[in-house]
Amino acid sequence: MPSIIKLEQALMAWGTPEFPDVLKRELVQSGVSQLPLQQGLSTGNYVADEPITVVINKVVEMDDVIRVTAGIFFRSVIGGCSCADDPTPASDIDEYCELQLDINRMSAATTVSLLKDG
Repeated sequence: MPSIIKLEQALMAWGTPEFPDVLKRELVQSGVSQLPLQQGLSTGNYVADEPITVVINKVVEMDDVIRVTAGIFFRSVIGGCSCADDPTPASDIDEYCELQLDINRMSAATTVSLLKDG
């Protein structure tokens, strides 16, 4: 299920060379809980509450929205008992997924969806 966030600073930067950096910064500031990263896990059970890294893969200007495909590097953890003899490693796991962001050109309301083939 898509989530909705506001990317006002990115919308204001649209059409300038600063747009990619402003968008990345705003996504990082929104935090892992605002993005559908849990659905994008490939190895771990839970998204770690750590900073993400954003890569802008594609930007397409449409009539009503600015559609962005963004690669998100983040970390996950595997839930376990954390006992001394637990064979599960106690470290974070590197993860990657791709998100589609549809930034409304009037309101900055942004629909964020996980791309299944990312």
